[in-house]
Amino acid sequence: MARQTDKVKLNPDSFQKAKKIFRFLKPYKGIYFLGWIFLLLSSLTAMVFPALMGQLLGADTSEKALIQFGNLDFNNVNILLLFMLIVFAFQAVFSFFRVVVFNKVTENVLRDIKQESFRTFVHLPMNFFNRNKVGELTSRIATDIQLLQETFNTTIAEFFRQIVTIIFALTVIFFLSWQLALWMLAVVPVLAIVAIIFGRYIRTLSKKAQDESAASNSVLEEVLIGIFNVKAFTNERLEENRFNDRIAEVLRQNIKSGIMRGLSVSFIIFCMFGGVAFVIWKAKSMQNDGEITAAAFNAFILYTIFLGASFGSIPDLYAKIQKAIGSTERLMTILEEKPEEEKPGQEIDSFSGRVSFKNVSFSYAQRKEIEVLKGVSFECYPGQVTALVGSSGSGKSTISSLLLKFYKPDSGEILFDDMNVENLSNKSLRSQIAVVPQEVILFGGTIFENIQYGRPDATKEEVEEAARKANAYDFIQSFPEKFNTLVGDRGIQLSGGQRQRIAIARAVLKNPKLLILDEATSALDSESEKLVQDALNKLMKGCTSIVIAHRLSTIQNADNILVMESGKIAEQGTHSRLIQQGGIYTRLQNLQKKEEVN
Repeated sequence: MARQTDKVKLNPDSFQKAKKIFRFLKPYKGIYFLGWIFLLLSSLTAMVFPALMGQLLGADTSEKALIQFGNLDFNNVNILLLFMLIVFAFQAVFSFFRVVVFNKVTENVLRDIKQESFRTFVHLPMNFFNRNKVGELTSRIATDIQLLQETFNTTIAEFFRQIVTIIFALTVIFFLSWQLALWMLAVVPVLAIVAIIFGRYIRTLSKKAQDESAASNSVLEEVLIGIFNVKAFTNERLEENRFNDRIAEVLRQNIKSGIMRGLSVSFIIFCMFGGVAFVIWKAKSMQNDGEITAAAFNAFILYTIFLGASFGSIPDLYAKIQKAIGSTERLMTILEEKPEEEKPGQEIDSFSGRVSFKNVSFSYAQRKEIEVLKGVSFECYPGQVTALVGSSGSGKSTISSLLLKFYKPDSGEILFDDMNVENLSNKSLRSQIAVVPQEVILFGGTIFENIQYGRPDATKEEVEEAARKANAYDFIQSFPEKFNTLVGDRGIQLSGGQRQRIAIARAVLKNPKLLILDEATSALDSESEKLVQDALNKLMKGCTSIVIAHRLSTIQNADNILVMESGKIAEQGTHSRLIQQGGIYTRLQNLQKKEEVN
């Protein structure tokens, strides 16, 4: 998914994509419609205020009351004030229910969107995550949902309220005096639009200044994090100049923005207030000529102020709606991604552990021109250990991904016993496999929960037994909270060896028929490696194991070693046989021995 900017242009495709969000509103359409009724009522009652206030300010028994309601005498200030309080009470009630209803609908809709987003994410194929950065996805989703929350709660309601205000206010001022209304429309809206243009330009300058400020902060952060390199290369003056250049640009943008703000304020003071003053002067002259009553004059001025404020707020609200449409479009694009194909497939009832690759070729979707596997064929027999060795990029980890059916081979077959993985259900296939990776990612819960993840219905006794088999029980018991110890974000509270043993315990609990070890001990110190390797040896008993190895010393007892090079199996056999051949495996062995000596 390409990174999107906040600037969104409305077009038919955007609306077509964005309107799909309303399917989340469908279950709540009844109560949402009720919220719109309360919004309309609260907006209309708010529009009565200028008329009532105008009447209150211009109450005069010698003039006909501006408002007529039954037999009430609105020239009587006490009656007028009581009526105003009643109207305000109704508006308060309508506003309360509007806010409550909109909030309830919005929170329910956002909950449904979050649930569907998460459900979509966990069912998307691995190719999607290869194309997109996870951090950017989560940040983008959080930002978009937050913007939708603001839109559903306030932006749409405010936009509607301002439209109602403009329509109502225009209708009333034309009713009060069409001549004065024309004068007002010739002055106030034009001045409001010019003020809006000023405001947009100032916001653009402010954004540029913020961007430059962020860039200067980035330089500061980079220098402080990399201060060792800065001093080692004696580049203090270089970094000082780089930072000063950024600060100078921030200064230039802020000064320019300040000048424009000054011009804007001057314009508003002179032109906007002058324009309003002109309209008021015109209205006053009409009042003196008896063409408009004092109450009507006051109401007219208040409606004009409301109208100007509404005109001024519409562009900002419209811009927010544009952003919301952009956010909705991005959100819908993700929700419409095709999930991992999960067609009803054959179940594995009794998998013996025999795995076969037959002339398998594969390329990643992002790099179709690069063939990662080229006609790979091999067989893993039940209970035996098959090791994969080779340089980075030779295709070792791709084989484990294909076994898990994360991707489909471009050609060839992968068989579990004699069943093609393409015909097996994903759940059934993966239930037979456990993976212990090099970089173990634990979830931010307790040790018990992380082990139980291998089989969520496992009992406490089964979890503890799995920990014993993984050589993890003793170090778990040494913690004050024992199995209830929190592992921290991604398991940061545990050492590398401890995390590996938790992962092994998780695999033990799953009791797999096929075990994949992806360089599970390569990043450990000697003591941790011995404990982990001992746990792995226990785990590997009775199941077929595929070991992706970096340290060749760990796979010398493997039943079959596959030496991968450029996507092909260049050599295969036992350790002793491959050493006798004196080929690639021997070269790798000699290189590692030299590294260990050095």
